[in-house]
This record gives sequence, structure tokens and C-alpha cells, in this order.
Amino acid sequence: MTKEKQRCRITMNITGMVQGVLFRHSAKAQAEMLGLSGCAKNMDNGSVEIVAEGKRDNLEKLLQWAREGPRHAKVESIDYTWGEPTGTFSEFRIL
Repeated sequence: MTKEKQRCRITMNITGMVQGVLFRHSAKAQAEMLGLSGCAKNMDNGSVEIVAEGKRDNLEKLLQWAREGPRHAKVESIDYTWGEPTGTFSEFRIL
């Protein structure tokens, strides 16, 4: 199976000024545009966590988008890990 068609999972933790700037809503719009399922949630430490599943190339596009985020965000860093998809998600949700 080619990289583009391979289904995967990515978990990202984005730090910086990422809460209160529509980061989760923008992530949902991006994920839906890319055909991804998963979730985005605010964490107690001020970061945003995104878990997404779908085609590897589309997940890489979401990761690239997250490096900047929406207009008012100030992303400092992103920690991310790749994994096998679990099929937990049927859509992309904001938690």
C-alpha cells in the first residue's frame, strides 16, 4: 500500500497561544476538508490536543496546517506521534 493510501493515526499536542483563538474549530474545518475523523480538545495546561485518523498524506497536511493554526494563534511547538488507526471516530468532533 502506498504512503498516500495508508490509513494512520496522529496524536498532536500543540503549545503556545492556542486556546481562545478558534484553534479547535479551525482544526475541525481542516480535518473535515481533508476527510479525517478524530477530535480536538483543550488541555488543562493550555495546549490543544488533536487526534486524527485517515490517509497518511492528509494527516501530514493537517500537521502542516497545525504548525501555524488559525490567524490569531501563536504556535510555539507541536509534539506528535504516529500510530495505527483504531476506528474509534466516525467524524471529527470538538471536545
